[in-house]
Amino acid sequence: MGRVRREPITPENLRAVRERDAASRPRPTVAELSDGGRFEVAELRVPGPPGGPDVTLVSARPSGLVGPLPLLYYMHGGAMIMGNAWSVLPRVLRDWALPLGLAVISVEYRLAPATPYPGPLEDCYAGLLWAAEHAADLDVDPNRIVFGGKSAGGGLTAALALLTRDRGGPVPLGQLLLSPMLDDRNSSFSSGQMTGVDVWDLTSNATAWQALLGDLYGTADVPPYAAPARATDLTELPAAYVEVGSAEMFRDEGVAYANAIWQSGGQAELHVWPGAFHGFDSLAPKAALTEAAREARLTWLRRLLSQADT
Repeated sequence: MGRVRREPITPENLRAVRERDAASRPRPTVAELSDGGRFEVAELRVPGPPGGPDVTLVSARPSGLVGPLPLLYYMHGGAMIMGNAWSVLPRVLRDWALPLGLAVISVEYRLAPATPYPGPLEDCYAGLLWAAEHAADLDVDPNRIVFGGKSAGGGLTAALALLTRDRGGPVPLGQLLLSPMLDDRNSSFSSGQMTGVDVWDLTSNATAWQALLGDLYGTADVPPYAAPARATDLTELPAAYVEVGSAEMFRDEGVAYANAIWQSGGQAELHVWPGAFHGFDSLAPKAALTEAAREARLTWLRRLLSQADT
């Protein structure tokens, strides 16, 4: 799979890049997401974290299914500085909700730099608490919740798994980490190897982490809930699916995170897709490699849910 280049994001062009991204990916409406009645979709405003605003959750499920259904609690990508809870749903519903009979909640967390850490993560945690407490109303099974996300959403997924473990929050079945953004230090070999040649490179990544961390950026005080690669205790975490491309800058931190889970006695399934760049499945949706990746994710989710049923 060939490499794809994109203009690096810097503090100077961040606003312009965000505006272009929003224009290129218009947010679908609830009616559009329902796809002519194929899905039941609702926007929910729920209490946010202490001292914070309410959080919007986009709830969706295949129409006509009687629950309680397993729940995929999903966090969108966009480097913590872009993206929204609506635009990711068509793919999530098509790839997982339909074949597996899943309910999905996509979280509209606040974005950096307007809301730095811990705001985005606390939004995700507040939404999770509400969903678990209102599982009966949502017709979902609070004992079959899977966290998932891609890129920044993958990093939030890992962080949320750590946070719920340490706060005694809802216990997830698993965590689906797709090209996760885990390490603010940008010190891995692949961080430098892919600079200037991949969709997402060192310059863009540093800009995003700086926006998220503010004054913490570049210090030794960054907590693991902000950058999960800094966690020293990965025990008692849910089973993980970790996926990266061999030609993306997040390759080495994703591999290291899966290895750290194994060394802590946990379960992880690791896929390193050969020649794949960051976001390869979105930019090359019909590629054979993309089809293989979709099937691997689906197989892992199906196995995870079937084990929970036994």
